[in-house]
Amino acid sequence: EVKLIDTPPFQRLRRIRQLGFTNLIYPGANHTRFEHSIGTMHLASQLAEQLGLDKHEKGVLRVSALLHDLGHGPFSHVSETVIPDSHEELTIKVIRESVISDILMEEFDLEEIEATLKGESVLGQAISGEIDVDRMDYLLRDSHYTGVAYGIIDVERLIQNIKIEDDLILDKKGVPAAESTLLARYFMYPSVYQHHTTRIVNSMFRRCLKILIEEDKIDPKHIYHYDDMDIIAMCRRETGLVADIIKRLDTRDLLKRVATLRLNELEDPERIFKITESEIIKAESEIAEDMNIDPDYLIIDVPEYPAFDEMKTQVDSG
Repeated sequence: EVKLIDTPPFQRLRRIRQLGFTNLIYPGANHTRFEHSIGTMHLASQLAEQLGLDKHEKGVLRVSALLHDLGHGPFSHVSETVIPDSHEELTIKVIRESVISDILMEEFDLEEIEATLKGESVLGQAISGEIDVDRMDYLLRDSHYTGVAYGIIDVERLIQNIKIEDDLILDKKGVPAAESTLLARYFMYPSVYQHHTTRIVNSMFRRCLKILIEEDKIDPKHIYHYDDMDIIAMCRRETGLVADIIKRLDTRDLLKRVATLRLNELEDPERIFKITESEIIKAESEIAEDMNIDPDYLIIDVPEYPAFDEMKTQVDSG
């Protein structure tokens, strides 16, 4: 595991902020994917002990937890919408293309690790499932560093009540802890992850990223080669809109929220989550023209629909 941690792809995670630009709203939110990955491995180890896994299975679970975020782009989820592949797919790509695959093959079957990272095996459900160690760690960690208490959950009780059958299931004694996890995520979304100022900052930076990609200055298929400061440095060398946006982010001179549409105000609420990029660009252009403003500075931001998978958790009522 130390060999894996000391590889360039894993060390890059030291330079990827867990919550992107959220530190402009919550100054303490400077934690990184590096520490989150190590924390996730620690919880995976505790879960492995609880499930009574053998030495090999425990090793598979630990290294999969350690490596699960290798494919994250700069500023974590901020860059996801401009990348064609999911971060899980990119994680596997990083492993295959780097020295990490050689290190893993000294002890493990690479396909077994990849299946676990994709959540395709029972062990994979512990990394990417309804109630997984990834989620447990980031809720606690994000809550601690932002100072938002909603994310505090009873990880110990959760882990103690997870059992393995055909799938990972939860003993009925763990239901209150699982419910608190669901509520924690529910309240962390508006308070942190979907905070309106966070969304403004992320939308501004995403516009810079799109311009760099359109001008072939960044290859989105190899976004995992860059860290946060690589992209910021590239933006600082630019002129025009990109330079202005970065200057605004530097001085916290942010765009302002002009209007908000809520789901219950729409005739077809589900349609908004299927809207295409070209439709958004067209709408931005039309609104900017009607308001006689520069379309470069008008952004329509459509949040992703939050999926609360904890509600699907199987409970052993026996």
